[in-house]
Amino acid sequence: MAIRLILFIETFVISQRAFAFCLFTFAFCIPLSYTNIWQFADFEEIGLQPKVHHGLLKGEGFRFAIVVARWNDFLTARLTEGALDALERLGVEEKSVEIFKVPGSFEIPLTAQKIAESGNFDAVICLGAVIRGQTPHFDYVAGEAAKGIGQAGMKTGIPVLFGIVTADTLEQAIDRAGVKAGNKGFEAAMSAVELVNLYKEMKGEEAKGKGKR
Repeated sequence: MAIRLILFIETFVISQRAFAFCLFTFAFCIPLSYTNIWQFADFEEIGLQPKVHHGLLKGEGFRFAIVVARWNDFLTARLTEGALDALERLGVEEKSVEIFKVPGSFEIPLTAQKIAESGNFDAVICLGAVIRGQTPHFDYVAGEAAKGIGQAGMKTGIPVLFGIVTADTLEQAIDRAGVKAGNKGFEAAMSAVELVNLYKEMKGEEAKGKGKR
């Protein structure tokens, strides 16, 4: 019995030492190895300084269309207010903004595409609110709206911004319409201004490139 007790104590001590060794290895050796790896990724030493293109947040001289769904109007009205607030802050004139109302979010993509194809606007901002219910209706509408808005931008080459709130509950939707989680309309409008400036810069660079040939 005494021998078994001694063997048990020795086994316990050895396991404790092994555990302590593992902790030491994890705490000190692994961070040191990561440090050594990142020494090779010191971009300042490499001297790689690529040219960065980004759009300015200046709205002067651009025209914007806002396509907004009437469904869940108490939410989309807030999104529209947020979008208009952002455009005004960035210097967009009132005459340079037009609003197009459609029945629901499902009808937004085609309307946005037609507006973009008209050539009268530099960007289209799409606003709506889709809240999950007890049927698959939410998935169909939200999915088709997102896909359609993306396709509208790809087909026309005009920025078409996704500012549709998709939420599981009414509370989530309200939060994303300007209460706690920002205002999706404001964010979409900011993105629209940034993109039109970026594309303008890209066209300028392209024109310079053709002139050098």
